[in-house]
Amino acid sequence: MSNSTYIIDEELFASKGSRILNYILDIIFIMCLIFALAFILAILAGLFQWNGILLWLSDMGDLSGQVVFIGVTIFYYTITEGFLGRSLAKLITGTIVVNENGEKPSFGTFLKRSLCRLIPFEAFSFLGDSGRGWHDTISDTYVVNKKDLAENLKTFHEFNLIGVQEAEA
Repeated sequence: MSNSTYIIDEELFASKGSRILNYILDIIFIMCLIFALAFILAILAGLFQWNGILLWLSDMGDLSGQVVFIGVTIFYYTITEGFLGRSLAKLITGTIVVNENGEKPSFGTFLKRSLCRLIPFEAFSFLGDSGRGWHDTISDTYVVNKKDLAENLKTFHEFNLIGVQEAEA
């Protein structure tokens, strides 16, 4: 019987250009989400006369802004990747996050990926030779082209099916 464990091939890795585009688009989506949340919160605070929230929103300093940005970033990546297997930017660029076997990682792994993004200078870590960032290597995940992965998985399973049939004959 043939080996039936698929392992990701480096040729499937998303290009550095795709990774940079994913980063830029995700930052734009995160900023839009923050703006929408602040807008909704301001409307609700005005309607229900939550003066403390209105005061906090109007006097928000750099530290508060950074805390909100970090919280929304962790939420955004964990939820989108946890449920979809990819962020909104990855959806646009046709890339997906998988484990070494080409499968969707666990929700906890996506949370780990999100938390690793808080490491200082992490955004530059994927510019190395491997093209994988620290949030990839620490969480044992890979960003790959979804169509290429699907084709490779199909070929792999067809090959293994033929090998099993030949072994049974």
